[in-house]
Amino acid sequence: VALAEAIRIPVIASGGIHDLDDVRALCAVAEAGIQGAITGRAIYEGTLDLAEAQKLADASE
Repeated sequence: VALAEAIRIPVIASGGIHDLDDVRALCAVAEAGIQGAITGRAIYEGTLDLAEAQKLADASE
């Protein structure tokens, strides 16, 4: 978040996203410039439901 606020260009969060709680946390700070997230491992390992994560992201716009 600090990086996104400092550079004022869209940032894609990568790493440390494991479940819907992490997606909620990113949605809460989206106004800082977080535009998206890379969630491949969490989806692959089954700790994150992609459809639910997308719903959260859509609702935060």
